[in-house]
Amino acid sequence: MSSHGISDQVAIVSMGCTPFKVHWDKGADDLLVDAVTQTSAAVGLQPNDIDAYWLGTSQSGASGMMAAGPLKLEGKPVSRVENYCATGSEALRNAAYAVASGAYDTALAVGVEKVKDGGYQGLNAFPYPTDGTQRTLTAAAMFSLVAPAYARRYGIDEDDLRRVLATIASKNHYNGARNPLAQFRKEMDVDAICAMPAVAGRLGVFDCAGVADGSSAAMIVRAEDAHKYCDNPLYIKALSLVAGNGSGLLDPDYDYTTFPECVAAGEDAYAQAGITDPRTELAMAEVHDCFTPTELVLMEDLGFSKRGEAYTDVTDGVFDLKGDLPVNSDGGPTSFGHPVGASGLRMIYELWLQLRGEAPEDRRISTADRGLGLTHNLGGYPGEMVAFVGIFGV
Repeated sequence: MSSHGISDQVAIVSMGCTPFKVHWDKGADDLLVDAVTQTSAAVGLQPNDIDAYWLGTSQSGASGMMAAGPLKLEGKPVSRVENYCATGSEALRNAAYAVASGAYDTALAVGVEKVKDGGYQGLNAFPYPTDGTQRTLTAAAMFSLVAPAYARRYGIDEDDLRRVLATIASKNHYNGARNPLAQFRKEMDVDAICAMPAVAGRLGVFDCAGVADGSSAAMIVRAEDAHKYCDNPLYIKALSLVAGNGSGLLDPDYDYTTFPECVAAGEDAYAQAGITDPRTELAMAEVHDCFTPTELVLMEDLGFSKRGEAYTDVTDGVFDLKGDLPVNSDGGPTSFGHPVGASGLRMIYELWLQLRGEAPEDRRISTADRGLGLTHNLGGYPGEMVAFVGIFGV
């Protein structure tokens, strides 16, 4: 895979994020307006002062009018994008390329989802007509297959691996308990997580991302203009997106211990950013822990751990808040929550806080001086997914 990238050509100069939770008193319009006005007001602008918008939502609305209406935009281009759980990152990617191309001086990416009080359950794709040959297992069922495959490949007892997965969940809930915007703000120990009712396979309730309502937004300008808006911008170093062809579902020997789309997106992003050793060069990472086995495999797919060693790196605390490479310092989807259209931008929001020294003291990483952070989304299921990796730095 080859891409030239736009490293250091554009920068994020402002961000906003709502709490991720069940917003009984707010609709998608309200959440979107909250995130956008936070973002624009921080740099002294009104929404109509921004040249163009990219709106990411999975199933809370259609067309750019979903944003143009509540924001009272006049004569502005608004593009609505969707790419499964990478939808928010896709909005950011498109807005960044538009500014880098010179088409616009300023652009705003916003992601939003409002699903909780509409009866939505789980991470189910929006229904569309098919020929009836698609898989019928739920997301939890598909990702539950990862854990036994990993145990078999590396000779790990499944009971031991169950506790490792619970350690990942416990780490994320520890971080989320210190995040005022997170959906679940309570620490959970390993024993309590292991004792939770099973959802699929051996995955329990707290091995799964929380379904939530929420919105997040980012304003993007050319790098040479960034200091007109803020003193400490966040520069885009790499943006990579890979869409799989779904062939894994047809392969009886599909390897559930790696996600090829994520590997390819990571390798491309590292090449764009000039990173050769992500474990030591990155200050932090926000990854898509839709389920705890996903985070385990991603530690290897993204080069943070050697193959078969993420298991021990987790238990050694490498990815803890004060570890060598903090992962999901804001709680990740399992604690922060996962409004599909907003999650990708929420991840970047955590980098915005941490790398610029604005994260709360009790959630602040100790590695921020490295100056680089990674965000990762995947959407779909093992064997058929889209994957995004972005790298950002101060």
